[in-house]
Order: sequence, then C-alpha cells, then structure tokens
Amino acid sequence: MELSAEIKLEGDGYAGGFSCGLSMCRSKTIDNFKKVNETETKICYENTEGVLLTVYKQKENEVMHVWTEVENHSAEEITMEMLSSFALQNVVADKIHRIQSFWSAEGRLRTETIEELNLECSWNGCATRIEKFGNVGSMPVRKYFPFLALENSATGTILGIQLYCASSWQMEISCKEGQEFLVTGGIADGDFGQWRKKLLPEEKFVTPKAVITQGSSLEEICDYLVKAQHPMISSVDNHMGIAFNEYCTTWGNPSIENVKKICDQLDGKGIQYLIIDSGWYGNSEHWWDLIGDWEVNSQKFPNGLKEAADYIRSKGMVPGLWFEMESVTNGSIHYEAKEHLIHRNGKILSVANRRFWDMEDPWVISYLAKKVIMVLKECGFGYLKIDYNDTIGMGCDGGDSLGDGLYRKVEASRRFFEKIRQEVPGIVIENCSSGGHRLEPSMMQLVSQASFSDAHETKAIPLIAANLHRVIRPEQSQIWVVLRSGDSDERIYYSMISAFLGRMCLSGDIYDLSKEQWRLVEEGIEFYIQASEIIRNGKTVLNQSNTRGYNHPKGEQMVIREWKNYGLVVLHRFENSKEVNPEFPVGSHIIAEYGQASQDFSAKAWIYER
Repeated sequence: MELSAEIKLEGDGYAGGFSCGLSMCRSKTIDNFKKVNETETKICYENTEGVLLTVYKQKENEVMHVWTEVENHSAEEITMEMLSSFALQNVVADKIHRIQSFWSAEGRLRTETIEELNLECSWNGCATRIEKFGNVGSMPVRKYFPFLALENSATGTILGIQLYCASSWQMEISCKEGQEFLVTGGIADGDFGQWRKKLLPEEKFVTPKAVITQGSSLEEICDYLVKAQHPMISSVDNHMGIAFNEYCTTWGNPSIENVKKICDQLDGKGIQYLIIDSGWYGNSEHWWDLIGDWEVNSQKFPNGLKEAADYIRSKGMVPGLWFEMESVTNGSIHYEAKEHLIHRNGKILSVANRRFWDMEDPWVISYLAKKVIMVLKECGFGYLKIDYNDTIGMGCDGGDSLGDGLYRKVEASRRFFEKIRQEVPGIVIENCSSGGHRLEPSMMQLVSQASFSDAHETKAIPLIAANLHRVIRPEQSQIWVVLRSGDSDERIYYSMISAFLGRMCLSGDIYDLSKEQWRLVEEGIEFYIQASEIIRNGKTVLNQSNTRGYNHPKGEQMVIREWKNYGLVVLHRFENSKEVNPEFPVGSHIIAEYGQASQDFSAKAWIYER
C-alpha cells in the first residue's frame, strides 16, 4: 500500500478504460504531476505549470491523519473537478466493509466480496472496474457513513478509513491491471457531487481530512478510528450524565405546566439535563410549520422560557432547549426572505415545506445570534439540541459550482456551532439531524453528544446503538429510553439496557409509572452509573448479532466492552431467540448485574472484574 494523490483539472483528458463518468482518477492531470519531495509528514508533487500538490500525513498512535493541499503557483487560473483527501495505491483486499444508514435505521454493516461487487480485474486489463459510493447533500450520513474497510483474508489484516466531511463526499475503489486497488476519497467530485473549484494564481485549497489505520479485525480498526476522533466535550458533560428529553412525553407540545410536572417527578432521581424539545415557539400546535421565527408561544409559556429554565435549575438539573436553526418552514415570516435563503440556479431552494438560511450571510448570523445565542444566555440554558430535518441536496449557489456552494454553506454552519461554543461557555451541544443524519466526525468533534437515531421506541434500538460503536464514540451516542405506563418488567429492562450501549436519555410517561416500575428504572440508573467509565473509555471487543432485519429482529445480540480490568456485557434477545449464557473471562467475577433475559424481547447486563 502506498499513499499518493489524485486530482483532475478541467480540460485535461480522462483515463479511458470505460471509466469516464464513473471516475476522475488516473487522468492526464495526475500523469503530469511528478513527485518532488517526500518526508515523514508530507509528499509533494508538482506539474510543469507550477501547480503544487501536497499530501500531508500526521501519525497519531495507531492512525494516520491525511489531507491534501493544492497551491496554484502557475500564471493562470485553474479549475479542479476532483481532488482527493487521500489516495492509496496497490491495496490488496478480498472483502469490502461499509456502514449504511437511513432514517431510524442507522449503522447497518454491509460486507461484500470483490466478486459480489464485480471488482475482479478484467481478463486483459483494458477495462477499469469501479465501486464508487458516498453521499450528496447536507445530510452526510443519509445512505452511507463516510467509512470504508478493506479486508485481506490471506494476511488477516484490515485497512480502515474514515472521512471527515459534513457535505457531499465520496469514496472509490478501482482496479485495472492486476488485482490491486486504487482507493480514494474526499469531497464528491464533478461527476458525483457537482463540484468544481477555481484557484487563481497564488490561491490554495485544503481538503477535508481522512483518518487511516490498519488492524487485525473490524472491531479493532473501528476502535482505532473512533478513538482518533477528538470531540470538544463540554466540561459540564464529562461524567456521562443522564438526560431527560420531553419530546416522547408531550410529542411537540411542551408547556410550563408539563415542564414543571416533569421536573417534580424527576426531582432527586439523578438526572443531569432536562431538554425542552420542539413546539415551544409560535402560537399554533403546528410547530413543524413555524420554524425560523423563534417567538415563544405565549399560551404555553406566558412568562417566557426563563421561568421554565429557572424551575429546571431549581430541581438540580441543567435546562436544555431545541432549535432547528439552519432552516425556515412555510409558516415563518422569513419563508420569503429571498436575499437571505439558499438558492440553486438563481431560484430559492425548497425541500417539502422547508427552506435553508444562507449561513454565509452576515445578516443571517446576526439574526441567529439574537434568536439562538441570546435566548440561551438570557434564559440560562446550559444545553442546546440542534436539529436538522432535511437536506440541501446536490448543491446550491454561492461558490464556483453547486457542489462548492454546498461545501461553503455547510462549513459556515460548522463555524456557527463554534460561535455558540465561544459565546456560551460550557454549553452542552447535542448534534441531531432527524436522529442520526449528521453522525460524521467533523460534526461530532463540535459537540458533546448526538442523537443516535429517531428510533424512539422501536425494537431495533439496541441493534442501532451497538452498530454505531463502529463509527462514533459511545460516550457521545445518546440513546432513547422511552418509558410507558403499560410497560412490562421485560420491556423496561429491554429499554434501559439499550442505553448501556451509549448515553442514557429518558422520556415517556414518567409521571404515570408505578412505584415498582420506578424501582426498576432507578436500579437501571444505578447500574448505568456504575458502568459509565467502561462505556466512555472502553473498547468494544465483541459485537455479535445473528439478526438481519431492523424492523423484525430475530435471534440474539451480545456486545462486550472492556476497560482496564473491567468488562460490560450487554445481551438482548429478539424474536425466536435462544437462551444465552455469556462466557466470562477465566478468573473474573461478576460485580453487578441488571435485567432478566428469560424470553423473547428481554435483556440483561453484567459488569465483571478480572
């Protein structure tokens, strides 16, 4: 395997081999670049016109951080149609692992052989075989995570890659002569993501980074990649505190009365955050049509939001508030604010009932600073849930191309996240995009937590939560535990134990639970607190499941996470399941257990010490 670069300039010839329209790699552009220098930290290429292409590499423990920079030292403007963050030559693999994602079905592992992908090289090497995938739009985890693993069964090694890009991105595997692959990734190119970028003389451009590693198993390389993420977790949020979000209690109808009722019920239960979700604004029940104005609903909160925030704090909890700050919906007075909204080809971009603020517009930033940041400060909110409920799609105006416009707008959104952190010290930010559509490293590094999914009450919750261990840090993965008054003991265990795979977020009919139900919940909270350091700092050494479907899971799932001398075992049984008795390490002993895995759709967890 050799680290290199790929670039395609407008006007240069494509590679041939029936690849035009599928790939921009191996073009005449890259043929014109020659390596001029290589050190431990960078590889430099230059063409005859004076364009400098530098691949940077930074070693950190078991991973390599890689990114690419182009500097135009020529006398003419250039236009890039493709620029890789990384390019790896001569990769040998027989299996390809990807991680798929759709709404409420995040994190599904997809494994295929090169034969199943039809990536066997052609008989005489004259045709290029290509598998290209990624995402187009501002929901970077809408079909695939920006993740790729290539397994070489002969050597027992796996190459793992994770890309840090919150807008359109791509990864590509191709071979021509011989069964060795060229593997590339970065911003989605001109074919795949409508991306073109101009550079005037002496201008430069830097790609998003990728993180690359190798290991002996999928779980090992995923652990390396996830631990290479360095999120800016608030100092307030450094001990796995439990959240309560009232969304699945009120379903978008919060009020001062039900917020107080929830607070009174949670008083003394050890909950750190109470989040007021959507529906606190406007003077209508149709909260989904009123995004963008952010006027407090005077019927629900007649004395404003500060009264609610103060009451939450009086009960020892940190108050939180929901915003979908980058969007405007059709009931907003700003829905026709043409000069401040995103356009495509000169027309306002509309997706269903939603339009998007231009986050590069100084007026928009000033408006949101007043409506979001000032509200947080003045009312004393210490937690912010940022939602994002549709995608810009292939791109927008405002750059050198639709793809470049999208990249610029998304980067501007990321800067506003940073502005919130700077202006509200200690704020705990939750990344939510219809659940998990933004569970991507460059977004995750800006926040303390993230909504793992919108799978609020489904049977798939433990499957999604376990699968996300491969791409995000469990300490950031906030998992819904929706409690209902009609829940059996088995259902309470099933829900509570799902949260041991990440961060616990309670919701539901908490003021209708019986004393016995509350006893089970409180025991689960105590177990979660005891397991929290394993969840936060550990390594997932086993993620074993024999079910194929999320909607109708069958069989069993066991996840084991270890840290120092401790281990956490989380077992869930689904339909047609078998009794499972975990085999604990020789010489270990159980120090805590919770639940009862005695039937279908039940669960149990253990903490052991070696």
